Amino acid sequence: MKETDDPQFVFSTDFMCINEGRFRGWCLHMICHDGEGSFVFNDRCHHIKRNDVVILILPEKVSNPAPHADLRIEFFAAPYKFLNAQLPSNNFGIGGGITLFHEPVIPLTENDARRFTDDIHRLRNRMEDTEHLFYRELMGSLCQTMMYDLFDFHSKHVGTLDATNRTGYIVKELMKMLRMGACRKHREVAYYAERLNVTPKYLSDTVRRATGNSVTSFIDRYTVPMLKEYLEDSTLSLMQIADTMNFSSTSYFSRYVFRHLGMTPSRYRKSLLPGNAGNEHP
Repeated sequence: MKETDDPQFVFSTDFMCINEGRFRGWCLHMICHDGEGSFVFNDRCHHIKRNDVVILILPEKVSNPAPHADLRIEFFAAPYKFLNAQLPSNNFGIGGGITLFHEPVIPLTENDARRFTDDIHRLRNRMEDTEHLFYRELMGSLCQTMMYDLFDFHSKHVGTLDATNRTGYIVKELMKMLRMGACRKHREVAYYAERLNVTPKYLSDTVRRATGNSVTSFIDRYTVPMLKEYLEDSTLSLMQIADTMNFSSTSYFSRYVFRHLGMTPSRYRKSLLPGNAGNEHP
């Protein structure tokens, strides 16, 4: 998918396609309605049964999907970058994502299973409505509802998570710095490595091993909501925003916004006005 296109989505009932290459860089959300099945993720075998939700942040790591004859599932999949852009810097969401890398299956109650099914059915029912002038925003709001419900389910399932080993400490301290707003000025891995008294390679390898994602992806996860807030403040010029966020040039600022929001800063501002939704090249 090109960054200038509208976001693409997939709704399916085919369990055997969850590890297809087209889902690289996506996130897949699946509910088991009946029966049982299994799959290998992150080198571990996971079993699913009725009312289990599966959240696959890196579906390309899935192998050996094995459905029983009575398995019945539905899933909704979307680009990971698009989903990340819909949420503020929610600390539980990021911490929960780290946990999901190791245990992607969440058992739900009957009521929560119905709630999640309603969420993905609303997405299924609107995902073909691409002529909607605010299609990106429409689908974003529905994805946001689904993700906050998933936060709720996951929070109730795992409770407050804490880690005491060195890997957990490094990841926790990185998230703490990002949560406190360090990425407003600093978006280089080397800056965070220096603050944590480790090398950039050690920090990168540790975060990748613990979460399956890069340090940069977490920096971006916290930076993008700040960008959106600044861009939505019409009293600030683009130059002021670029300076406030310590971008080395306005052209680099424009490229960064385009890469993460799918449009230039000026186009993003115009898209907030009725009748002006759309994308453009930087």
